[in-house]
Amino acid sequence: MLSARLRHPLAALAAAALLTAPWMVVHFTGGPDAYGLGHVATVGVSGVAVLGAAFLLAWAAETAEKDVPRSFAIAVLAVLAVAPEYAVDALYAWTAGANVGTPRGIEAANLAVANMTGANRILIGLGWSGIALFTVYRAHTSGDPAVELDGVLRSRVNLDPAIATEITFLLAATAYAFLVPLGNGIGLLDTVVLVGLFAAYIAIIIRGEVSHDADHGGVPAYLQRLRRPARVTAIIALFAYSGFAIYTAVHPFAHGLEEIGQAAGIPAFFMIQWVAPLASESPELIVVVYLVNKARSTAGFNALISSKLNQWTLLIGTLAVVYSIASGSVGTLPFDEKQAAEIWITAAQSLFAIAVLSNFDIAVWEGITLLTLFLTQVFVEFGIIRLVAEPRSTELSILVLYAYTAVYLALAAVLLYRRRESVVHLVRRTLRDARVAFS
Repeated sequence: MLSARLRHPLAALAAAALLTAPWMVVHFTGGPDAYGLGHVATVGVSGVAVLGAAFLLAWAAETAEKDVPRSFAIAVLAVLAVAPEYAVDALYAWTAGANVGTPRGIEAANLAVANMTGANRILIGLGWSGIALFTVYRAHTSGDPAVELDGVLRSRVNLDPAIATEITFLLAATAYAFLVPLGNGIGLLDTVVLVGLFAAYIAIIIRGEVSHDADHGGVPAYLQRLRRPARVTAIIALFAYSGFAIYTAVHPFAHGLEEIGQAAGIPAFFMIQWVAPLASESPELIVVVYLVNKARSTAGFNALISSKLNQWTLLIGTLAVVYSIASGSVGTLPFDEKQAAEIWITAAQSLFAIAVLSNFDIAVWEGITLLTLFLTQVFVEFGIIRLVAEPRSTELSILVLYAYTAVYLALAAVLLYRRRESVVHLVRRTLRDARVAFS
């Protein structure tokens, strides 16, 4: 009897909520300083809260599929999961706007761009590639129908063709991103274009069909059996609570990791570009791993691609708005040559990743290529930062970024040419879905 109760969906809900409880108590009673928590303890308590909140967020999104189109539910999940990343970038953009023309303002503006590009490259370099490799690995025991096992390197994860809309809009945002460094910074024109793309995307997917035959188990299945008023209330409560828990816990989690890293001799700028975004992306990655473990890899990749799209549109687009509000006038968030190179390599990586997904699958060799390019670039740049003094260090870093940008672009060009028919089909399907949505 006790064993059956422990397996009840409400027991799982309670367990996930309990993981967040210690942090919520700390947060509402003075924060880590009030309890004398060091950086390691803060990372532990807030990290466990992020884990519990990620499960609650995933269950809310799965439950919501009964009432709203699946793509829209996943888009909401993606926005909430990466909300902490928005907050971190907004903080730097606000600081830059409040200190226009000063060394502090210039540094904050560059940090906003560095944090944004780091988060976007992590999402593809570690997220897309790592989840693809993990999905193939899990398919040997999970029997995931989306995975084709065909040798070590040729095994692949098949994606849902319905995600054509996300990939096409991501392609449009990526094409525009190449133009951003050509201006004096990130301005309101960029906001209009990029936020406009995201708004058009949401307008299309929210009109999609609702799937009533989703095969769920556990907590989502239990909640979906509730009457509609109770179910909707549960969904809203889970989204609100998990989003709040993630939002409040990720910042101390990331800050604690930064302090631990700096104590180990890792440069602060490097920590802000790579470690802080990795921490803020953790809820999203946890959710996707959960979905893959349930043999729902297509939904997991949908979430990853949706996250990339909203970060590559909303995240960039809102920086100029925050900067302008803080400065008290319409302005352009400036950045230096190094950050311009960071935007170009991020756009090039995004283009290569889109080329990989253009035929609605990702093979093991493609995942390994994405992962290898990402890791080698980060490690090479880290080595330059540690071993070479300024200003030569920055000059070498920029050369490395341009070199990797060229590699990404060359690989993307080859794949897009070989898969040009798939790209045409991708765009045509998106246009068809848009016509259906607005008809």
